[in-house]
Amino acid sequence: MSNRTKTSAAARNIVMVPLGKLKKSPNNVRKVPHTSAEIEALAASIASLGLLQFPVVEPELGAKDKPTGYYLVNAGEGRRLAQLLRVKRKEIKKDEPISCICDVEHNAAEISLAENAIRSNMHPADEFEAFAELHTKEGMTIEDIAGRYGVTPAVVKQRLSLGAVCPSLLNLYRAGEMNLDQLTAFTVTDNHARQEEVWETLGWDKSRRAILHALTEGQVSIGDRRAVFVGLDVYEKAGGSIIRDLFDEEGGYLADAALLNRLVREKLQSVAETVMGEGWKWVEVDPEFDYRRTCSMGTIETVERELTEVEQQKLQALQERLDAVSYEAEQDDPPGETLNEIERLEQEIAALTEEMFRPEDIARAGVFIALGHVGEARIERGYLRREDQPQQEGEAENSKQAETPFRPATKTDGLSAALVAELTAHRTAALRNDLAQAPELALIAVAHALAAKAFYRFDNLSCLALALNATSLSSAASGIEETAACQAIAARHEAWAARMPNEGRALWSFVSSLSMDELMSLLAHCASLSLNAVQRPGDQSQADALDHAAELAKAMPHDMTRYWQPTIGGYLGRVGKDRIAEAVREAAGDDAARQIVSLKKQAMAQRAEQLLAGTGWLPPLLRSTEVREQIAA
Repeated sequence: MSNRTKTSAAARNIVMVPLGKLKKSPNNVRKVPHTSAEIEALAASIASLGLLQFPVVEPELGAKDKPTGYYLVNAGEGRRLAQLLRVKRKEIKKDEPISCICDVEHNAAEISLAENAIRSNMHPADEFEAFAELHTKEGMTIEDIAGRYGVTPAVVKQRLSLGAVCPSLLNLYRAGEMNLDQLTAFTVTDNHARQEEVWETLGWDKSRRAILHALTEGQVSIGDRRAVFVGLDVYEKAGGSIIRDLFDEEGGYLADAALLNRLVREKLQSVAETVMGEGWKWVEVDPEFDYRRTCSMGTIETVERELTEVEQQKLQALQERLDAVSYEAEQDDPPGETLNEIERLEQEIAALTEEMFRPEDIARAGVFIALGHVGEARIERGYLRREDQPQQEGEAENSKQAETPFRPATKTDGLSAALVAELTAHRTAALRNDLAQAPELALIAVAHALAAKAFYRFDNLSCLALALNATSLSSAASGIEETAACQAIAARHEAWAARMPNEGRALWSFVSSLSMDELMSLLAHCASLSLNAVQRPGDQSQADALDHAAELAKAMPHDMTRYWQPTIGGYLGRVGKDRIAEAVREAAGDDAARQIVSLKKQAMAQRAEQLLAGTGWLPPLLRSTEVREQIAA
């Protein structure tokens, strides 16, 4: 039968069936029911555009194969349910005539399977552009589109923003050269030229984070401590604009950094006026608290408050009540009200027993007001300038330093322990060199390592051995000192050594005199020396530290292809022929791998070294998590 004949036959088999006479077919192969959201979307679409595809039905047969008057829906159960939802909403009547195709010639299960399995979904990029066209060309509001297609307004906003991305980037997404996560990053700006420029100029790291960082250069993250301190409402009322990240509920960027900085200083100045009312000789405001300024300063001491008789009685009553409530709480699982009372009592007791400065000391001392680490006003009271320190007190130095900071693939089966150690020694050297060039990350890594020692004493949670045990890598990888990573580390170390004072006693003065950039660079160098990600098979105590090393590698620009190449001596001559073939297949393709499999081991390794040169191929043990996931996909 020709296609035209089939079409004509189908047209002759169109029947109008009252909605109430349609039943779910036992032959429908879809066993997992439609979600309520899917039915909502279908109902909205049918209400707007009508039935674009008619359900396929057959008459229900009862006793002695006599028609019952009902029809079984072999294909289109979702449309039947959507129409019933419209009845419930009083949009149509329960006996609404529904156009159906009556098919008794073909197998019902086959019809249902074809309906559900043989289909080609629209590419997401086409969907994004279609939504954008409805909004820009057809004039439909976001709420109209949401209602029409059964999605939320937030989803419509996301699709509209994706549809507005530069067409050339959308085409890369269509071709599979960009993933959805990357595409979403470009929605923070509607500047197509800037979008293209960022994509073309990004290096190896084209992650969403890297794209956002490049597109929002000069802007301030919504979670920045300055934004937290000022408040978004205050910033917007002052005329500042916020660029929202529609794909991160907590994400966004403040476009006017200069305005934000002014608002920060103004609010800190307001805090300073209040603090000045306490009687201090001076109050200095600077958003960044500079520890070096306090090194040559003295401090005044606090003394216990002298309580009046009434306050003594109140304190005693509070302590007795706290003892009683605490005892009750220890006997059973205390309710929230009890815990709240304990907290309240402790606060009142603290207010009465808190030490204080003497008025005469306040009159000669001062206060630094800065922005705290989590967006609060940081108030440092009680500092004495040199001229305000009594002769007998001498100089008091106060240093308060806040120190803040790779699971390589465990695919070691078949590799010798020596080779595993050597490969991960190379990775350790590379990570050390990269960490030394990422001072801010090194600061975080140091804080992480210190916290791990303070709160998890018996767990090895960090790859930084902060006793500064600079583990030698030469035992795991002979000649590693001559590699690019180790030579860069040695040169950096020599440069710092040349600047160190001859006498150890002078080290504090030297370090405290460094600029913040220099201080952080020194910290990064010292932290990097302790990094240890050498993997030794069988040592289970390494697991958490190696996991941490993987996270560290992921968080900074770290590219092992800059430091390691597959050579005969370093890898190819030390693994089996199957691994050599696998490496060539991954880097140069199946044809190249087939051409070398028949060669003897040494010749195969030599040819593989030539084929792999310059390809950037790495064994699984040295790959980043992202690269391993991409290859697995």
